[in-house]
Amino acid sequence: MFCLCVFLQLAALERQIFDFLGFQWAPILGNFLQIIVVILGLFGTIQFRPRYIVVYTVWTALWVTWNVFIICFYLEVGGLSKETDLMTFNISMHRSWWREHGPGCIRRVVRPSAPGILDDYSYISVTGCIIDFQYLEVIHSAIQILLSLIGFVYACYVISIFMEEEDSFDFIGGLDTYSYRQPPQEHVELKPVKPVGKVL
Repeated sequence: MFCLCVFLQLAALERQIFDFLGFQWAPILGNFLQIIVVILGLFGTIQFRPRYIVVYTVWTALWVTWNVFIICFYLEVGGLSKETDLMTFNISMHRSWWREHGPGCIRRVVRPSAPGILDDYSYISVTGCIIDFQYLEVIHSAIQILLSLIGFVYACYVISIFMEEEDSFDFIGGLDTYSYRQPPQEHVELKPVKPVGKVL
């Protein structure tokens, strides 16, 4: 479980960094929650706390759903458009960091020459990308889904082990201490204890 949590944390941190660079606030919030819940799941596994692991499994189902939505968003499935400001909560016009900085991309800043346009306004053209940015985002989400599904299966396995241990736990004076050949005694004979030494 520890190695899986390390992979989940590294994948979430890597994604968090690039979402911060693109100012995509919705994924930043989701990544932050993912990091917290993975730590909680790891703590629950180490400390034998099944409730924490149940929280992790519920969050994992939501996390997979979120990543499926991101895939649909960037592939423009079902009327979604990657050109909207949905990922930034309509606060800013930032897009995916991979749009301008993907592998092989050549970024050119073109300043308009028309009069009356502010000097700081510029148009950015990107050419030569080996992989389009939307496919890089889809790959990131697919990796998150794969790791999360493995984590979900493993968390369900750990919960089942914890439940079996709770069912087979021998409480103080429990029935497991008696053999099937020797039934427990109903009455215990008590004998007085004789003091050792001289009595004055």
